[in-house]
Amino acid sequence: MRNSNEPFAEGALAGLVVLIRPPRGWGFANLRELWRFRELIYFLIWRDVKVRYKQTLLGAGWAILKPLLGMVVFTVVFAGLAHLETDGIPAPVFYFAGLLPWVLFQDGASKAGNSLVSSSNLITKVYFPRMAIPLALVVSGLVDFALSFVVLLGMAAFYRIQLTPAASLVPLFVALALLCTLGVGMWLAALNVVYRDVGYVIPFLLQAWFYATPVVYSATLIPEGLPQLLYSLNPMAGVVQGFRWAITGSGAPPTGMLLASLLVGLFMLVSGVFVFRRMERNFADIV
Repeated sequence: MRNSNEPFAEGALAGLVVLIRPPRGWGFANLRELWRFRELIYFLIWRDVKVRYKQTLLGAGWAILKPLLGMVVFTVVFAGLAHLETDGIPAPVFYFAGLLPWVLFQDGASKAGNSLVSSSNLITKVYFPRMAIPLALVVSGLVDFALSFVVLLGMAAFYRIQLTPAASLVPLFVALALLCTLGVGMWLAALNVVYRDVGYVIPFLLQAWFYATPVVYSATLIPEGLPQLLYSLNPMAGVVQGFRWAITGSGAPPTGMLLASLLVGLFMLVSGVFVFRRMERNFADIV
C-alpha cells in the first residue's frame, strides 16, 4: 500500500540522486567536474607536499638540495673538465637555471605516471574524477620550484646578473613546463594502469629525455636547419632554453623553437587528456 507521504519523499530524494556514467567515445576533460572537486585537488596537493618531507631531517630543504647538488656536479664535470660553452653565463647560474624547469618536469611526470597505480585503494572505493590525482601531483611540484627559484634569484644577484625585460616571461615558461608535464603525465598514468611495464620504462625514458634537453649544454650549439627543427620537437628544449634566457638575458632561443615547443606541448596535453578519458572507465576494474 502506498503511503500518502511517498510522492513527497520521492520528490525530495530525486534531487539527491547522482547518476554516474562512464565517458563515451573520445571525450575531453570535464572541467566543470574538476572544478566541483577542487577541494579534493587542494587536499591531494597538500597531502603530497606534507608527506614528501614528513620525518625528514632537512624537510623542505630537499627541494633546494636536489638541483643544487646537480649544479655542483655539472659545474665541475661539464664546465671545469669538458669546458662546455655556457653562453657567457657563470656556470653555476647556467646549470641551476636549466635544472629548475627540468626537475619540475621530471618529478611531475614521474609521480603522475605512477599516481593511479599507487592510489589503487582510493580509486576502487569511491568515485571522483581520476584526473584529479595526476593533476594534483604535477601542480604540487610548484612548491619545490618556488623554493629553488628564490635560490636562483640569490645566485643571480651574487653574480651580478641584471634582470632584463625578458624576466617577465618566466611565468609563461613555467606554465609551458606544467603543460608538457601534465600531458606526459596523463599519457604515462593511463598506460601504466593497463601495462605495468610502463612503470619500469619511466626512469629510462626521463633519463634519455634529459640528455635530449639543453640542461647541461646550450641549445645554441645545435646547428641551424633540419637538426634544429628536429631538436625543437622536444617541447622541453624551448622551455629550458627560454627559462634560462629569461633569467640571464643570454642565449635567446630561436623563435621557431619556442613555437614548436608550444605546439608540441599543446598536442601532448590534448592527446594525453583524450587518451586518459578514453581509458578512465576501466581504471577501477584493472588497477
